[in-house]
Parts: sequence; C-alpha cells; structure tokens
Amino acid sequence: MTPKSLKFIIAAAALLLSAYGTTAAAAEDSVAPDKVVYHVNDSADARAALRNIGNHLEVNPQAKIVVVSHSQGVDFLMEGAKDKNGNPYNITVEELKGKGVTFDVCEITLKRRNLEKSQFIPEAKFVPSGVAELAKLQQREGYAYIKP
Repeated sequence: MTPKSLKFIIAAAALLLSAYGTTAAAAEDSVAPDKVVYHVNDSADARAALRNIGNHLEVNPQAKIVVVSHSQGVDFLMEGAKDKNGNPYNITVEELKGKGVTFDVCEITLKRRNLEKSQFIPEAKFVPSGVAELAKLQQREGYAYIKP
C-alpha cells in the first residue's frame, strides 16, 4: 500500500466516523427530551422566563421543564399576579402547565415572608427549599440550568 492510498483510507475512515457520530447524536437528540430547570428569584424576570419556556417547547415539545422560584420570584405565581403591563401571569402558567411544565415554590420563602400556600394559583407546587431543589435537579437528575 502506498502512502497516498493509506492517507486516503484514513481520511475516508475519519469521514465515516464523523458522519456516524453526527447521525448518532441526531438520533439521540430526537429520542431524549431536554431536561431543564429555569430559575426565577425575581418576578421581574418571570415574563422573560415564561417566553423562553414557550420558545423552548416550540422546538422541543417533549422537554421536561421545571421552574424553581424563591425569594421575590414566587410573586408571579400568586393569585392575581400581573406583569408590569397589567397582563396576568396565570394564563401563561396554565398553558405551560398543560404542556407538562412544573412550577415549584420555595416553602422557606413562604415562611420568611409570612405567605400562605392558599395565596398561590393551583399550578404552583411547593418544595422545601428552592435552592436545594435547584441543586438536586442539576446534580442528581441531570437538568440543565437556565437563568433568564
């Protein structure tokens, strides 16, 4: 075998491996849904987070999305909450919940701010600690982290 033909064989093998890797990655992307946690600790960021989540689900409807809220970020999940333009949050939250999005509210925040669970919309789910939930989802469950 000549050095020229050996180079050709190596180049062809590399091309095949590259094509296989791309095909395998594309197949994996179409099978495995994204797992993402959106972090909201200020309700001023909530509208952007909800918009980002809607966009995310538009391109990957099977994505598993959890919104973790704490501190001032829980306010958008309270009954009657509206954004700075007067638009209610609950409508968008209801739509996203219907698509499988989970909305977690930190119970430590409730305790520190003297809030009651009854003040929140039905779509809200309560977790003992927002930051602990963020860590668990990222470290133990492999969720990607997004902070809008």
